[in-house]
Amino acid sequence: MVKGIAIWKQIEQALLKDITAGTYEPGHQLPTEHQLATRFGVNRHTVRRAISSLVDQGRLRVDQGRGTFVREQTVEYPVGRRVRFTQSVAAAHRLPNREILRAEIVRCDQEAADALKIALGSKVVVIQSLGAVDGKPLSYGVSQFPADRFAGLIPHVKETRSITVALARLGIEDYTRASTRISAIAPTAELSRHLQIPYGRPILQTEGVDIDSNGEPISLNVSQFAGDRIQLVVEAGE
Repeated sequence: MVKGIAIWKQIEQALLKDITAGTYEPGHQLPTEHQLATRFGVNRHTVRRAISSLVDQGRLRVDQGRGTFVREQTVEYPVGRRVRFTQSVAAAHRLPNREILRAEIVRCDQEAADALKIALGSKVVVIQSLGAVDGKPLSYGVSQFPADRFAGLIPHVKETRSITVALARLGIEDYTRASTRISAIAPTAELSRHLQIPYGRPILQTEGVDIDSNGEPISLNVSQFAGDRIQLVVEAGE
C-alpha cells in the first residue's frame, strides 16, 4: 500500500483499474468481501467502504443476498416528441435489435379505448416486442393500434421488426408523442425473465400515446425498461 493515501481509497482505485481493464466486465460479479479482504490484506469494513464509494460513482451495484456487480453501461434514451427505439440506440453508437414476441388483433379494454378514442371492445392490433442493445435485453413493450386503420400492420412489423418502418409503409411518414408518463414499478416474474434482471428489482415504465400529423391517436405504448441499463432523458418540446 502507498503511504499518504487512505487504504480504502487505494482499494477503490485498484478495483476501478480492474473494471477499466476488463478483468471484471459489465454485469459480472465481483469476488466476495471476504475474498477481497484477503487479496488486499485488510478487514472487510475497509473493503466495504471502497465498494460503497464505487457504488456512489455508479460503477458498481449491490444486490442484497446476491453480491456486488459491475454496473452495466447505461443507454441514454430520449423521451420527447419523437420516440424511436432503433434510431435512439444507434445514435448512442450501440447495436439495437427488436424481437417481435406477439402480433395479433384483439378487442380493446377501456384504457386503450380512451387513449385511442375508439369504442370499448373495438378491435386493436397488439404488437408485443423485446428491444435489446448489444445483445442485452433493454425494453419490453406493448403497442396497440386501431385495427380499423392499421389491420395490415402485422406483416410489415414482422418483416421489418420496426414499427416506424411498418407505419411508413402504411402512409404514416411521421408521428409524434402526445404525452408520456414515467413511473417506477415492481416487475412481474415474466418481465424479470424477459429483461434478464433479478426478480424484485424496480424497473422504469413509460406510457405514451402517439399521434399522426392531424393529431389523431395512432397508438398506445407501454414500455418497461431495465432500470440499471437505461437513462431516460426528457427532452424539451420542439
